[in-house]
Amino acid sequence: QVQLVESGGGLVQPGGSLRLSCAASGSIFSIYAMGWYRQAPGKQRELVAAITSGGSTNYADSVKGRFTISRDNAKNTVYLQMNSLKPGDKAVNYCSVDGAEATMPLRSWGQGTQVTVSS
Repeated sequence: QVQLVESGGGLVQPGGSLRLSCAASGSIFSIYAMGWYRQAPGKQRELVAAITSGGSTNYADSVKGRFTISRDNAKNTVYLQMNSLKPGDKAVNYCSVDGAEATMPLRSWGQGTQVTVSS
């Protein structure tokens, strides 16, 4: 199985910044993509940002221009730099990793890290 450990969540004021990190370990053979999803109270989990092993990125419209996803393939680690945070960004953020082959799970999840944006 794949283990994902997130860090970097916390409480920030509106307009502040946070940097989330997620390190993957375990049955890491061939990764197609890593990404971040978030789930706010009463809402469904949604994609925040994702990055493929080739460097292609996708962002939710709500975070474009504010968040930046990056990864270190050698360390199987993905990062999410979050700037200009808004109260609407309050959510549990989950790291994900997608396997490219059947030798690893199609989709694995971290336990999540809380991001709270409040004055």
